[in-house]
Amino acid sequence: EYRGLVKHTGGCHCGAVRFEVWASADLHVFNCNCSICTKKQNRHFIVPASRFKLLKGADNLTTYTFNTHRAQHTFCKTCGVQSFYTPRSNPDGYGIAPHCLDEGTVQTIITEDINGKEWEKAVKEHKTIRDMSKP
Repeated sequence: EYRGLVKHTGGCHCGAVRFEVWASADLHVFNCNCSICTKKQNRHFIVPASRFKLLKGADNLTTYTFNTHRAQHTFCKTCGVQSFYTPRSNPDGYGIAPHCLDEGTVQTIITEDINGKEWEKAVKEHKTIRDMSKP
């Protein structure tokens, strides 16, 4: 469907939540050091909402928010795994946990550290992060 992209599938540990996402086989993953990303080791890549589809489990998701309440930290009610969420930097897209993708579609992962402890400054100075959720 999307030229040059791969359909990845994935989900939570127990299988109650499943999704598909169209993204490159070569993933650009953010490693954020903000308080919540550090606690849950949240590494993620960002895609536009139009390239994400929840296949099952909407009724099994719950959401945690804090501070500005813009980031929507969704996770499975059964197993507690966050396989995707709505990032504060890209409320019009999704942050996908690459470790929650099924095997076989990821070619490489490049990880970029981002200073979430100084979130406003880091996002303002980053040249491309806000555009990653644009179709």
